[in-house]
Amino acid sequence: MSNDIDYWLKLAEYDFETAKAMLETGRYVYVLFMCQQALEKILKAHVVRETKEFPPRLHNLLRLAVLSNISISDENKIFLEKLNYYYLESRYPEDREKISRTATFDLTKYYYEKTKEVFEWLKTK
Repeated sequence: MSNDIDYWLKLAEYDFETAKAMLETGRYVYVLFMCQQALEKILKAHVVRETKEFPPRLHNLLRLAVLSNISISDENKIFLEKLNYYYLESRYPEDREKISRTATFDLTKYYYEKTKEVFEWLKTK
């Protein structure tokens, strides 16, 4: 199982590094998507740790948090719920365009920084 945990952790780290690179180049839609992906994958590592099984093929961060048996604050639950939107909506061109109109630097920077905070917290669990 430790190989599966390492697999998900490495993917999570890579996705978070990609979010940072996208932020530096101004590709805000992809920052938001990669933030969601990074938290999804680190949560899947926790699901493997908790269940001793490969995680289910789902992308809902709140559901993964429940499966991982990690106690998450209400503030972070709200954040995860909002971040879910950027996985679901960023997959289709018309939605990507809609997000790109609202994904300002300030909004994206907030999501990146909050993801970093949650990501680092999850690494300690």
